[in-house]
Amino acid sequence: MNASSTSSAPAAAPATRRAWMAVLAHTPRAELEAALDAALAGAPEPAFDWLRAPQTGLAMVRGRIGGTGDAFNLGEATVTRATLRLRAEAAGGAGQPGPVGVACHLGRDKRRAELAALADALLQLPARHAQLHARLIEPLAARVEARRDARRADAASTRVEFFTMVRGDA
Repeated sequence: MNASSTSSAPAAAPATRRAWMAVLAHTPRAELEAALDAALAGAPEPAFDWLRAPQTGLAMVRGRIGGTGDAFNLGEATVTRATLRLRAEAAGGAGQPGPVGVACHLGRDKRRAELAALADALLQLPARHAQLHARLIEPLAARVEARRDARRADAASTRVEFFTMVRGDA
């Protein structure tokens, strides 16, 4: 069985999909819910089947000494993941199952994982991709970047510059 017979949509480029999934993973639930509702123009959520209902668990967070040195276990973080498949009628028919949407994010919010997985699946539909990307991912990416810039500016305001003074005329 080849990949085209198992999905009604061609696979998105890995880097492109990785980028929109990162945006979905960093977006708070209230923003994601409002943006997805607006992107769907008030229509009800498309029908889907759970492949893996939202589950909460722990993941080991690893760090590196100095960012490049030896890896070490820093601690555990709570993560929630979900996997769903759009039903054929939601994916445009043709009797074939729709694309699989996945989500994984820090925290315990199961509804957020459901929304992100649904958005991921919908973004894989060629007929809906351009519209959803413009109305969902681009605005959310701008908000995520604005939050990052604010955190960077906040951290930069606490930065201390050290300098050495030379004594005498050595």
